Amino acid sequence: MDGYKKNGHEVYDIKYHVIWATKYRYKVLRGSIAFRTRELIRQGCEARGITILQGSVGKDHVHLLLSCPPSMAPSKIVQYLKGRSSRLIQEQFPELKKQYWGQHLWARGYFCASVGNVDEETIRNYIANQFNEGKDEIFRIEE
Repeated sequence: MDGYKKNGHEVYDIKYHVIWATKYRYKVLRGSIAFRTRELIRQGCEARGITILQGSVGKDHVHLLLSCPPSMAPSKIVQYLKGRSSRLIQEQFPELKKQYWGQHLWARGYFCASVGNVDEETIRNYIANQFNEGKDEIFRIEE
């Protein structure tokens, strides 16, 4: 049972490929905002028992390959990560209020697919090779 996680009465291997974008696709995830976004997503995942297997913060979107317990619905994971990060980023960077006057940093939708139709290695390579610069192990920022 290599690669499986165990938690109480559960043995599982659930992985989701998740992408969400900034509202209006504004390219605001640069510099300190991008670093803070990555930090908040890492903190949120750690608090909920979610493992980031691969990730990147682009100028206008976030790309993640997540492993999570079966008790967590993908919609709730994304809702939590987007909501918390949006609120805290806008508090810390008041210059975003001019662009996001409605207090919504992220666009309404998101993409989510379970790893299965496309194998995990293909998704890892896609995320890792999406940008050539800004390498930080498994969760990078596009410069």
